[in-house]
Amino acid sequence: MEGAILPGAEPFVFPGGEVGCLLVHGFTGNPSSMRPMGEYLADQGFTVVGPRLKGHGTRVEDMFDNTYEDWIVSAETGLDEIRRRCRTVFVAGLSMGATLALHLACTHPDTVKGVVSICGPVFMKDFRLFFMPLIRPFVKTIPGVGSDIKDPAVTELAYEQMPLSALGELLKLCRLVKEELPQIKQPALIFESREDHVVHPSNAPYILEHIGSAEKELIWLENSYHVATLDFDKELIFEKTAQFMRQHS
Repeated sequence: MEGAILPGAEPFVFPGGEVGCLLVHGFTGNPSSMRPMGEYLADQGFTVVGPRLKGHGTRVEDMFDNTYEDWIVSAETGLDEIRRRCRTVFVAGLSMGATLALHLACTHPDTVKGVVSICGPVFMKDFRLFFMPLIRPFVKTIPGVGSDIKDPAVTELAYEQMPLSALGELLKLCRLVKEELPQIKQPALIFESREDHVVHPSNAPYILEHIGSAEKELIWLENSYHVATLDFDKELIFEKTAQFMRQHS
């Protein structure tokens, strides 16, 4: 049984019009990283749903037994929620949430009208990952990746530790979605920070090149780190996403 939800990490629903957006948070994070984006989109008249992925936003021990399928189920539950409320549905995500958003676009093409990826990975380039199978029997957690934010006034609410078992599941999800990219046909909007200390920026051009969408755009963020939805470029992300949704709804 999961622990109590941390104050501020609760899932959210903002009722609005018949066009809506599912906002999916990242690995070891929680809905708080997407809430400002949700509030902006709601102010623009959109319906917004921000689910909490299993094992997130409570205590790090709750992630020990997580599988990537658990996170997909959490995201699909959110998709079901917004599908009941809206005639037109978009999906956006940050970091692993972007990877999940791409997966939903692939597996639910009749529901998802367009997809927004914000600093999303489909591969990892950290050389330390090669040693993970060797140390995993002896080490349960390593320092977390939260709060990679350029704005010194902002701190992300995220786990301070990262379970190695869950990191292995994230890598499985990345491999799955990397193979799914050519099957994604919906319009796609891709954001990536020039300076991202968590996800290598080369992921974004790779997604742009390999996604099957006819309409696709990559926007580089010049003044943010990884958690871009809370950083200096957040207004650009919010405005461009709202514009993207209006254009394709």
